[in-house]
Amino acid sequence: MVGDVDDLVEPALRDGALDGLIADPTTVSQFLKALGHDGRLTILCHLLDGPRSVTELENLLCARQAVVSQQLARLRLEGLVSAQRDGNAIYYSIQDDKVRQTIIFLANLF
Repeated sequence: MVGDVDDLVEPALRDGALDGLIADPTTVSQFLKALGHDGRLTILCHLLDGPRSVTELENLLCARQAVVSQQLARLRLEGLVSAQRDGNAIYYSIQDDKVRQTIIFLANLF
């Protein structure tokens, strides 16, 4: 598995792909901080399959509505998820494709 990561890193170093990270580390750091919470990361993993209501996420996470809503609010603030109302329910979905790509990468890495 390490060889796979090395295969990705080496071309990035040669091709200057890291220049953006070096020039603006704050954007990347904020993105990683948003993912760096157990609850938020788990929510995003569940949203990979498609939109979910708050109630569905509560059941999947075995968490109270207030806790799930707090984490969803943070993800919305960061622009990582979007919300759509359907009657009394609000459905959340991944808004930023970087989230999808990062979670898939992490799933393969770990």
